[in-house]
Amino acid sequence: MARDDSDAGGRGIACRLLQRARRPAVWVVLLSLAAGIYVSTSVAPQWREQKTTYEVFINSDGLAVYTHRGREVPVGDIVPYAQSPLRQAALAQLRGPPPLQQQWVVETRFENNREVKHYSLLQAKFHFGLWSLLPALVAIALCLLTREPLTALLCGIMVGAFMLGRFNITDAVIVPGLASKSAAGVLLLYLWLLGGLLGIWSRTGAARAFAGFMVAHCVRGRRSAKLVAWLLGVMFFQGGTMSTVLVGTTVRPLADKAGISHEEMSYIVDSTASPIASVLAFNAWPAYVQALIFVPGVAFLATESDRIRFFFSSVPFSFYGILAVLGTLLLSLEITRFSGAGMRRARQRAIQTGQLDAPDARPMSAPELHSDTVPDGYTPHVAEFFLPLLLLIGVAVGTFVIAGAPQINWAFAAALLLSALVALFKGMSLTHLVEGFGQGLKGVVLASVILMLAIIIGGISKEVGGGLFLIDLLQGRLPYWALPVALQLLTMVIAFSTGTSWGTYAVAFPLSMPLVWAIAQSQGLASPELFMSICFAAVLNGSVYGDQCSPISDTTILSAMTTGCDLMDHVKTQLVPASFAAALAGVLWTAVALIYA
Repeated sequence: MARDDSDAGGRGIACRLLQRARRPAVWVVLLSLAAGIYVSTSVAPQWREQKTTYEVFINSDGLAVYTHRGREVPVGDIVPYAQSPLRQAALAQLRGPPPLQQQWVVETRFENNREVKHYSLLQAKFHFGLWSLLPALVAIALCLLTREPLTALLCGIMVGAFMLGRFNITDAVIVPGLASKSAAGVLLLYLWLLGGLLGIWSRTGAARAFAGFMVAHCVRGRRSAKLVAWLLGVMFFQGGTMSTVLVGTTVRPLADKAGISHEEMSYIVDSTASPIASVLAFNAWPAYVQALIFVPGVAFLATESDRIRFFFSSVPFSFYGILAVLGTLLLSLEITRFSGAGMRRARQRAIQTGQLDAPDARPMSAPELHSDTVPDGYTPHVAEFFLPLLLLIGVAVGTFVIAGAPQINWAFAAALLLSALVALFKGMSLTHLVEGFGQGLKGVVLASVILMLAIIIGGISKEVGGGLFLIDLLQGRLPYWALPVALQLLTMVIAFSTGTSWGTYAVAFPLSMPLVWAIAQSQGLASPELFMSICFAAVLNGSVYGDQCSPISDTTILSAMTTGCDLMDHVKTQLVPASFAAALAGVLWTAVALIYA
């Protein structure tokens, strides 16, 4: 009875704390909505030129093109830079929006006593100053206050929509956002394919059979179970959502059987996704990033192959990625000195009470996926887990090798189809199979909705110019040794507030790389290429940190969903070890710049 009283008392305390949190949350909502209306009616947008320079050439058909992922992309009509209405001098004189949003331009310069033409895509972007950070800050603050990401994201979206003057939230914001390619991809992959696969694995008992097999042959306790999760994270170094989903769904039954807290597992899954992809960069990252780092007149960034070579030469300076992966290894080895008090409390709770979540936690995955519902007379087999998993990996890796990008939808669809066919072949009725598929969808529907809202608020934050405003703060002159940490902090904030690392790259790299080169030249550095590599790694890794720790990031949400963790518990426990790694990385970048550049 004492334990029941203690539980009731704990629930009462949690309810009272939640009620107290709701009071400031209501004020945050009301004041932020009023602020959004104020920005829309009283704050003039500040227009900025955003220039991305490409390596453009004339192909065999006489068209001006640039190469992206091995394909020629035409650039369209080109005008001299001095005539473009999107150059900064023209934008500064605007009284309203510019006449067009983007335009290809050409600039002619003399380099090494010869005339060289540089082609750039100019885009007109705007921000509202410090107000541009409001939607993301509101969403994050409400997540922390209420532990309810759904309403927090909706409020952040409303604030951003009000700032843009879109007061018809449904038709002007939600519907276009849900009709986007990103939202459709979320529905297809994470709701239908992932949810269906998890539901079928639950109905066939494949996940339970896998956990039993691993416990019998590979896992001897908590430490070895976490090491298996860490190794899988390192092996699936494609990064981003693919690694998160693949590793999370694979290790979840194993970790639950070994009694590992969901906070620990979600941290291991999240911190071996994008961080390892920045270190073992044999994936789609170099092909994407290289198009953003061309700087006119810099010889070692002249061609696509030069820029990809520069990417790999900068990998040794990816200090955050290296330290983040090492940090999860230490946690897997039960060395918790650098993991923070929250992670240690979660570990002790799981060991002493067997509770994998905190008492007031709201896990991201539904109870439908927590237990097996195997029909009578059906015998689960571990091959029902391994065969679809191997097919999933094979399709993803194979399409990456052949096409240069992993086809994740194909991979999960093939695994889902194989799981269903094996179950039918073994005698499961079609009715039971469809019921399992439906249970899987119910298990991930809330997380899928949260993921779609995170995509919408990321787009809103980008549209109101949050990242562009932060970049503007770096326009002043900095000592060269302070630039890597300044870029790291800047990209950390941009990625944290927008929930995307690749979106941060698109904003930060075209603006930061010319700035780095200019500072290297003006301050007479002996090793400008080395300094460029350090700053490049700072932008790359700062973006990874911000994306990894943001509660509105897809990888953060998926790490919590696939491991069954409360989203804010995952964010708060992960923040300490990730920040420790980021701080140490900043010290190392500064030291290397001072000693070698």
